[in-house]
Amino acid sequence: MKHLFTTTLLLFFAISFSYAQVTTNAEQYSRKGELYMYWGWNRGWFTNSDISFKGDNYDFTLYDVVANDRQSPFGYDPYFKIDRITIPQYNWRVGYFFHNNYTISLGVDHMKYVMVEYQTTKIDGYIDGTETKYDKTYNNEDIVLANDLIYLEHTDGLNYINLEVRRYDELYRFKNISLNLTEGFGGGMLMPKTNAMLLNNPRNDEFHVAGFGLGAVVGLNITFWKYVFIQSEFKAGYINMPDIRTTPDASDKASQSFFYTQLNVLFGAKINLSEL
Repeated sequence: MKHLFTTTLLLFFAISFSYAQVTTNAEQYSRKGELYMYWGWNRGWFTNSDISFKGDNYDFTLYDVVANDRQSPFGYDPYFKIDRITIPQYNWRVGYFFHNNYTISLGVDHMKYVMVEYQTTKIDGYIDGTETKYDKTYNNEDIVLANDLIYLEHTDGLNYINLEVRRYDELYRFKNISLNLTEGFGGGMLMPKTNAMLLNNPRNDEFHVAGFGLGAVVGLNITFWKYVFIQSEFKAGYINMPDIRTTPDASDKASQSFFYTQLNVLFGAKINLSEL
C-alpha cells in the first residue's frame, strides 16, 4: 500500500511538471498579490496501522488495525446549514500568491478516522488489574476488538492543521474561464478530538495535539472571471501521532502512524490585494 501511494504521487508530479513546462507561457495575467480562500469536502482512506496503548495497568499493541472515514449523508443539513457545516469531512484553506505561480497557505483538513468495530487483530503485551476479562499477558494472539475492550475514533475529527507551498499553472483559457493545474506539499500538526473508551476507564473526548503530518497534493482548478473557482484535488500523506489521549488521565496514551489519501471537491474565491 505504501508503494502504491509513492508510485501514484510520483506519477502525478511527473504529469504536473510536464504540463507546467509546456504551458507556462500561456499565462495571461499575473496572480502575484492575490489572496484566496476555499471550502469543500473530502473523502478519505487510511492504511492499516499498529496502535500501542500504555497506562498504569496495561501496555499492549494491536497490529494491522483497519479504519474507515465517516461520510455525513449529503444534504442541506449539515453541508450548507451555517451552524452545522463543520460536521461533515471538510477542507478549509486561505492562501497568498507571493509569486505569479507560487502560493503559501494555511489550512485545515478535517478528516474522520473510525476504527472498525469487532475486527480480529493480533495483540502483544499485557493487561492487568482492570477487573475485566482481558486481564492477562498476550503473545501475538488473536483478539476481537469489542467495545468493552476498545472503542476508538478521531471523528471531530482527525484535524490536520498545515502549511503548504503550491505551484499554479494555466493549462487552457477560453474567454473568462481558465483551466489551471496546481501541485504542492506541506506539513503541520494533528489536533484530533479523539472519542475513546478503553477497558473500564471513563470515556475521553477532547481536543489534543497528538503529533504531526506531511502531505502532497495535485489538483485541477477552473476559475471564472479571475475571482471565483471550483477545484478538485488528490492528496496523500503520512500521519504520526505518538501522543493520543485515550482517557481523562493524561498518563494514559496511545500511539499510531499511517498513510492517508483524500479526494477533495472545493469552492473558492480570490481577490487581488493590489487592486484595493
